[in-house]
Amino acid sequence: MNPATNHNRTDLKALARAVIETEICALNALPERIDDQFVAACEAILACRGRVIVMGMGKSGHIGSKIAATLASTGTPAFFVHPGEASHGDLGMILDGDVLIVLSNSGATDEILAIIPAIRRLQVVIIAMTGHPES
Repeated sequence: MNPATNHNRTDLKALARAVIETEICALNALPERIDDQFVAACEAILACRGRVIVMGMGKSGHIGSKIAATLASTGTPAFFVHPGEASHGDLGMILDGDVLIVLSNSGATDEILAIIPAIRRLQVVIIAMTGHPES
């Protein structure tokens, strides 16, 4: 057996274990973050008489697409709307009574900020998930 392969396997095992430990620490910190805002978001989704629409750009969009697919597969009417497409006609997919979950790490995504005023004219609950709550 090639010694370089053994060395790489040892490094890979150590790296994999370190990643798992990091994820465990992150999961252990989550219970402290469950607050009234989380409860309000859950209540809005549970009370939704329309559909749950999820929106995000870039990586947030990929995550949002997965969230929408998971909601839909578990019985909640849900779908993803790309914010870049929303300003070119897809805003019509968002209706009164829907809940909109907006994902943006920065909280200042131009494509999302540009369409929020139009969405606010509807009777839509907006839930923002951002890495910068002050945004």
